[in-house]
Order: sequence, then structure tokens, then C-alpha cells
Amino acid sequence: MKTLDLGRIEANALLVFGGPYGNLEATEALLAHAQDLGIPAEHMICTGDLAAYCADPVATSHTLRRAGIPVIQGNCEQSLAAGADDCGCGFDSGSQCAALSRSWFDFCQRQIDSDTLSWFNELPQQLSFQFGGQRFLVVHGSPNTMSRFVFGSSSADYFKAAIESAKVDCVIGGHSGLPFTRVFDTCCWHNSGVLGMPANDGTARVWYSLIKTGDSGITFEHRALHYAAEVAQQKMHAAGLSAEYAESLTSGLWPSLDVLPAYEASQAGIRLREHPVQWPL
Repeated sequence: MKTLDLGRIEANALLVFGGPYGNLEATEALLAHAQDLGIPAEHMICTGDLAAYCADPVATSHTLRRAGIPVIQGNCEQSLAAGADDCGCGFDSGSQCAALSRSWFDFCQRQIDSDTLSWFNELPQQLSFQFGGQRFLVVHGSPNTMSRFVFGSSSADYFKAAIESAKVDCVIGGHSGLPFTRVFDTCCWHNSGVLGMPANDGTARVWYSLIKTGDSGITFEHRALHYAAEVAQQKMHAAGLSAEYAESLTSGLWPSLDVLPAYEASQAGIRLREHPVQWPL
């Protein structure tokens, strides 16, 4: 995969987010919050899928492009740039997720201009950097498969093997839509969650993370973001997009659990808490 090396990042904190999904209200809220935190664009990272479920794929993409935030290509950008027939999300054929994706993918194909598609095509598929003395790799799904769903309940053997094969200390992934961090003896895997849709926890909040360095190691802070979800929802209705996904913006519940393993499915509607995870080094 095409990898961009950001080199050594000298900062106290990085802000990571994924899946803006064409949700302009959430994207603008995060950028304003980052400014309040004093985090510049070069210390922010997006794990891809700029355009998907919500009503502003063009404005959201333009906003992030203008901001100059390092962004990797998600499967949505890859599929749109290639003129593919579907989003390439990895949904099972015949599943409700696959059926519902037809509406928003067709909408994105009609809306997104050729210049933005060219930018999508030029985006790196992975980012590498050093931070806090550790080697990081940012991927969309997994180091080898952009559309692979990786969840917090995945086996320790999978995480360790994937991180080892990537020849890094920590993988930052996206795609799955749910925030989690798994820490092992000498390596870790982190997913910030996404901006464009709630985390299926029964609240309208969306998620991002801060990665901080300190004397005792690296800390991953899972943080929730409140934004004008009702406005984004109204825009989806006005655009004729999926009523099921529009409802999710305020209900905080996904319309389908097709992609979820048993454990994550069992947690639907249970409010997530903001929390830090320590990676002692």
C-alpha cells in the first residue's frame, strides 16, 4: 500500500479521528475543538472515509483538505475515485448494511466533483511516523486489507501478528466505527472511533482520541464530542438519504448489527464512557 512517512513528530499530543462520513457539522465541531485545545492541523490524523452516510460529502472533504490535516484513503475514497459499483466496505452480500449503502454511495457519486476525486486518488493508503519513541502505522482497516473490520474483541493473536507483520510498535486503525485500544507487552492497537456516526451506544455523541506522551509511557484518551446532530439529520432527510441512518444520528443506535461480532453486538445501547488507556513503556 502507498505509505506516507511523516517522520518524527515532536508534540505533547496528537488528535486522531476517523470516518467523517460527510457529516459537516461534526467535522466543523471537531476542528473548532482542536483549536481550543491548541492542537495544529499537522498534529491531527484522519483514518479515512471522508464521504459516506451523511449529506455533505463535498463540503466535508473540502474542509479537511483545506485544513491540511494528514488523511489516509479509506475504502470509500478508493471506491469513489475508481468509479466502482459499490463502497467497498466489506459488507456481506445481501446484508442490510449492503442494501442501505446503495443510497449514500450513489448520492456521493452524484455529488463529488472531479477535482475532489483526483485528491481522493492521490491520498496515501497508510501513514507512518515516530512519536514518543515508538513506531506507528496508520491504516484504514488493517495493515494488509483496507476494508477488514477489526474490533476490540478480536483475538490477541490477531493483533500481535498484524502488528508484528507491519514492523511497528502500534497500529492506529479505523473503519469499524467503534473506539477501542488494546495494549500488549510491547505493542498496541488503537481505534479512535468515528466522527460521522454515533458509536451505537444510544447517545448522539461521536468519538475522537488524544494520544499523549509522558514519563510513564503513552496514553490514549478516548473522548466524546457533542455537536449539532439534529442539523446533520435534517440535511440527510432533505437530501433523500437513508431514513435509517438519519435516525441513527440522534438515537445513537445503528440500523443494523450485521458487521458486529457477538460481543460488540451485545453492547448496543450501552453508553460508552470517556477514559484513558495507558501504554507503559
